[in-house]
Amino acid sequence: MDNRSERKHQAILDAATTVFLNKGYSGTSMDDIARLAAVSKQTVYKHFADKEKLFTEIVMATTDRIDGVIDLVADIPADAEHLEENLTRLARGFLTTLTRPDVLRLRRLVIANAEAFPELGAAWYEQGFERVLATLAATFRRLTDRGLLHTEDSLLAAHHFAGLLLWIPVNRAMFHGGPQHSEDDLDAYAAGGVRAFLAAHG
Repeated sequence: MDNRSERKHQAILDAATTVFLNKGYSGTSMDDIARLAAVSKQTVYKHFADKEKLFTEIVMATTDRIDGVIDLVADIPADAEHLEENLTRLARGFLTTLTRPDVLRLRRLVIANAEAFPELGAAWYEQGFERVLATLAATFRRLTDRGLLHTEDSLLAAHHFAGLLLWIPVNRAMFHGGPQHSEDDLDAYAAGGVRAFLAAHG
C-alpha cells in the first residue's frame, strides 16, 4: 500500500469509527463513511469488501490500546511496605484507561451488536480485557509466591480486583449513556477497591 493509499485507508477507518460510534452499526451506511472520509464510496469498497469487515477491523484494532494497561499490570513491585500504595496506583491507572469515554462507547457498541456478531464480541473480549485479567492473575500469583497476597485462585482474584474497581463507574456509564464520574470519584473507587481487595486477599 503506497502512502496515498495508506492515508485513505486510515481516513476511512477514522471516519467509520466516528460514524459507528455516533449512529451504531445498523444506522451507519457506507455512504456516511465515504462522505466523512472525503473519498468515494467505491474507494471505501476498494479498501473494505463490506460494512461488516470494516466494523470488524475497527473493533479489533482497539485491542492494541490494551498493551499499556498490560504493561502497567505486569509492573507491580513485590514491595511489602508499599503494597497498598502500589496496588492503588495500578487501580487508578486501570480505571483511567477503562473508563475513558471512547472505550465506554466502543464497549456499548460491541455489546449492542454481540448477538449479530458473537465471534467478534468474543474475540474483542479475549484479546482485550481477558489479556489484562490473565496478566493481572500472573502478577497476583507472583505476589502470592512472595507472601504478599493470599490468592488460592489468582485468576478469580483478578476478576475480584477488576470488579471492585469497575462495577460502579462502568454500570453507571452504560445505563446513563456516558461517564458519570469525576476524577475524585475514580480516586475513591481505586482506594476503596484496593482496601476491599486486601481485606479478602491481603
